[in-house]
Amino acid sequence: MSIIKTEDLTYVYGEKTPFRKVALDNVNIEINEGEVVGVIGHTGSGKSTLIQHFNGLLKPTSGRVLIDGEDFTGDKKKLREVRFKVGLVFQYPEYQLFEETVYKDIAYGPKNMGLSPEQRDARVLESAQLTGLDESLLQKSPFELSGGQKRRAAIAGVMAMDPKVLILDEPASGLDPQGRDRIFEMLRTYHEVKKNTMLIVSHSMEDIVKIADRILVMNEGRVFCFDRTRKVFSRAEELERIGLAVPQVTRVIHRLNAMGFDLGEDVYTVKYAEGQILSRLKAGGEG
Repeated sequence: MSIIKTEDLTYVYGEKTPFRKVALDNVNIEINEGEVVGVIGHTGSGKSTLIQHFNGLLKPTSGRVLIDGEDFTGDKKKLREVRFKVGLVFQYPEYQLFEETVYKDIAYGPKNMGLSPEQRDARVLESAQLTGLDESLLQKSPFELSGGQKRRAAIAGVMAMDPKVLILDEPASGLDPQGRDRIFEMLRTYHEVKKNTMLIVSHSMEDIVKIADRILVMNEGRVFCFDRTRKVFSRAEELERIGLAVPQVTRVIHRLNAMGFDLGEDVYTVKYAEGQILSRLKAGGEG
C-alpha cells in the first residue's frame, strides 16, 4: 500500500516572472509503507523541492500529493495532521536547536502534539536511545554537544513525534567518515525498530546503497528512474552521463567487465563484488 503518491506533480518557481523555473515536471511516483527510499540527483535536479511537498511546505503549482490516500492541500486541519505524520529533517538540522536542554529540544515536537508529560518523557527517552544519545546528555545544553551529537539530537527531535514517514535531507552532510557511518547505522536501527517509511535525500550513492530498498533518481525536475537499488546501478553508465558518481566498486566491476570478466552489471557493494569475483574465479578454476 502506498503511503505517498504524486499525480502529475509540477512546481514552478517565479511563475509569471522573467525568472520562471520549472523545478518539478509531471512527477508520478508511489512510495510504499515501510520501505526505505533513497532520493538522489545532482544540484538543481528537484529532489529537495520534491520532499518539501510531502509535508506541505510547498504547494503544487499543478497536480496532487496524496498522503495515506488523502489530498491535504488547502485543508488546514489535514495539513497539521500531515506535518506530524511526515517528519522532515533538513540539512544541518543542528542549526535549529534552540532550547535550554537537549531534553527540551527533543520534547518540543511531542509537546506541540499535545502529549502528556509522561508521554513526552517516553518519546524523548526512546528517541535518545534510538539515536545513540546517552541519558546523561539530556540535561545538558545542546550547544555543549559535539557536532555529531548535535546532529543526532536534532534528528531525535523529529523521531520523537513518531512520524509514519521520516524524511532526511543529506543527513550525513559535513560529517567525517566515522560520523557518516554512525548516522546511517542509527537510521538502520531506527527503521528496524519502527518499521516505518524513510526517505533519505543524498548526492552520495555510497551512502544511499547502504540502506535503500529502492532509489529514486531525479534529473532536471523529472523522474529519471525509480527502481530497486540493484536495477538502478545496472544503469551505471546512464547515471554517470547525467552527472552522478556511482560507487567506486561499481566502476571497478564495470572496468573488469570491459576486460571480459563478466561479473554482472548490478554490483554496487563490496560484499556483493567479492562474491561475484570469487564465484568467477572458482568457475575459471574448475574449467
